[in-house]
Amino acid sequence: MPTALVTGASSGIGAATARMLAGQGWEVICVARRTERIEALAAEIGGRAITCDVSDADSVAALADQVGDRLDLLVNNAGGAHGQQPIAEADFDDWTTMYTSNVLGAGRVTKALLPALVAAAGTIVFVTSTAADAAYEGGAGYNAAKAGEMMLARALRLELFDQPVRICEIAPGMVRTDEFSLTRFDGDQARADKVYDGVDEPLVADDVADAIVWVATRPGHVNIDRITIRPRAQAAQHKVHRTN
Repeated sequence: MPTALVTGASSGIGAATARMLAGQGWEVICVARRTERIEALAAEIGGRAITCDVSDADSVAALADQVGDRLDLLVNNAGGAHGQQPIAEADFDDWTTMYTSNVLGAGRVTKALLPALVAAAGTIVFVTSTAADAAYEGGAGYNAAKAGEMMLARALRLELFDQPVRICEIAPGMVRTDEFSLTRFDGDQARADKVYDGVDEPLVADDVADAIVWVATRPGHVNIDRITIRPRAQAAQHKVHRTN
């Protein structure tokens, strides 16, 4: 049975990916900071739960020790957005949080688990965002963090070109999950709901999970460099059809 590790598995895309992988016969290691949530998820899908803060070096080192010598799939999903102020009003603590989780966290976990992935001829999937491709007002901090994570994937693919490891990237556009926009706006439900107001069928977590699982289950010689996935209503980062 192949083994997958999903960071940020306590909700949203991470939880959906863990469930979908388990449904296709993978043993899934569910990783996040919220122990109670990942333990419940692991119990549901017959997986394992490991509490880890990807922004903490000691926590990641402990994670690598628990994973062991072989790992078939790493899904770098932990991250998220905080705030949406223009640069003139930027909260740089938010920017630091985003860079730490999206870039340093993904880099730290990848580095720690790389020997196990090489040993298993495994696959690494970075879940980035279309925010890495195009700037938008109030998005500079998140744009920069996701662009940074995208560059991790691209540099790593070049660095490991002679190793049996695939490096893939999934870049979702507008995805409606329970927590993403709510976290971004510090729990302001009305503001979070407005993001999707009038949008006919934004993506949901299962849509992105489906793409991640498809990438991970291609034949070993096939590397899917990048998939951009948006709802039909979103033609570009800045162009979204709304019915009201």
